[in-house]
Amino acid sequence: MTDRKIAFVAADSEEAQLAREQLETRYGGTPPAEADVIVALGGDGFMLETLHAHLERGVPIYGMNRGTVGFLMNGYSEEALDERLARAEQATLHPLRMRAHCANGLQTQALAINEVSLLRESRQAASLRIIVDGIVRLPELVCDGVLVATPAGSTAYNLSAHGPIVPVGASLLALTPISAFRPRRWRGALLPNTAEVVVEALSPEKRPVSATADYTEVRDVVRVEVREDQSVSLNLLFDPEHNLEQRIIGEQFQH
Repeated sequence: MTDRKIAFVAADSEEAQLAREQLETRYGGTPPAEADVIVALGGDGFMLETLHAHLERGVPIYGMNRGTVGFLMNGYSEEALDERLARAEQATLHPLRMRAHCANGLQTQALAINEVSLLRESRQAASLRIIVDGIVRLPELVCDGVLVATPAGSTAYNLSAHGPIVPVGASLLALTPISAFRPRRWRGALLPNTAEVVVEALSPEKRPVSATADYTEVRDVVRVEVREDQSVSLNLLFDPEHNLEQRIIGEQFQH
């Protein structure tokens, strides 16, 4: 048992649920709403779910990998959890806030910890205008889509789309095209984290576009505004030898 109030939450997999049961038996368990720290057991997808579920509290979250992808997770061990939590280093992240305007006049707001992405809805490529801080930077981008990624999300969908890996402390956002057709040579841009990115659908009736902020998807959008929300803080805990900054640097030397 420990004086620290720890909540254990787990993904639905048998492996994650078994780990939760074993850890609660050993260290006790507290409801997440009352905990000093939350230990999330699963993969990166479950870590995102846990972060979204506790956005309002800002409680530190320490992940242990019981899933398939564990970039945001520490290694799993039942031993010396108190000591690991005491030694853990905190990384503070700020999510993106998406405001999507739909063809029917409705608006949707959502937060994204990884990225906001716009994707074509039909067989035809999307036709998009890219505006950064009120300046039209690309009058027309013909593509499968485009995304704005946080540093933490730069190793997720952004990396698969051949976007840059962004260190957490760099105060940058990645703007990355997905299968750009015109201009064919455009590979994206690195933007200051204070930038507001606006994406407009140029032919929404003929070339419909959807927008997704992590888990929130909006169909038939005509305009999407994205910027980092500094008023919301997410606190992740990492073992010193596997902190998020070092993982992002290390990911750039994978071969």
